[in-house]
Amino acid sequence: MDVAFGRPYDAAFFCHFCLTVPKTRVKICGITREQDLDAAVAAGADAVGFVFYPLSPRFLDAGRAAELLRRVPPFVTSVGLFVNPEPGFVREVLARAPVDLIQFQGDETPESCEQFDHPYLKVARMRPGLDLVEFARAFSSARGLLLDAYVEGYGGAGKLFDWSLVPKELPLPVLLAGGLTAENVGDAIQRLRPWAVDVSSGVEAAKGIKDAAKIAAFMAAVKNADA
Repeated sequence: MDVAFGRPYDAAFFCHFCLTVPKTRVKICGITREQDLDAAVAAGADAVGFVFYPLSPRFLDAGRAAELLRRVPPFVTSVGLFVNPEPGFVREVLARAPVDLIQFQGDETPESCEQFDHPYLKVARMRPGLDLVEFARAFSSARGLLLDAYVEGYGGAGKLFDWSLVPKELPLPVLLAGGLTAENVGDAIQRLRPWAVDVSSGVEAAKGIKDAAKIAAFMAAVKNADA
């Protein structure tokens, strides 16, 4: 008799198990080169991110982003990152580089995020005193809440934050960022069970230059944690 998970093989049980085991989605952010996009896709990334913040070393203009977007295959989500942008700038980028999701990384209000009639993620810059439940309620129109480390400027700068600041229950899907690497992402997933994890500097050889081996190791660590 076939045995699965210590019990006689039962097709219905096995199908139910496969459907209910959580899968942590992965976003590789800060893509600037074709080979890095291809490496992320080949490793199984669910989403790729493009940075439209001029002060970032990973900044892309809309024309360059459009070139990279043409390489994104079906069922891989494209995400455009903005920080306190002027509305006209966002509209110009979306017209030339139509990403699937906008990621607002700065101090945007709910109204400023909603004005583009486009699906979006809102970043919460994590530090003591932030009421994350109220923050999530304020941005109830967001598709998810991306938790990143609070640092001077914007972006997590590859820094971890105190994971104990994250409540057990939030009204939006949680995406976890901030200093994640192949070495610590498994622990993060086991402790917080986020909907997705987001990595940039943790899979880089240099700022804006991804490392295919680090991407593959990160994806393997996520899969191992899910298993």
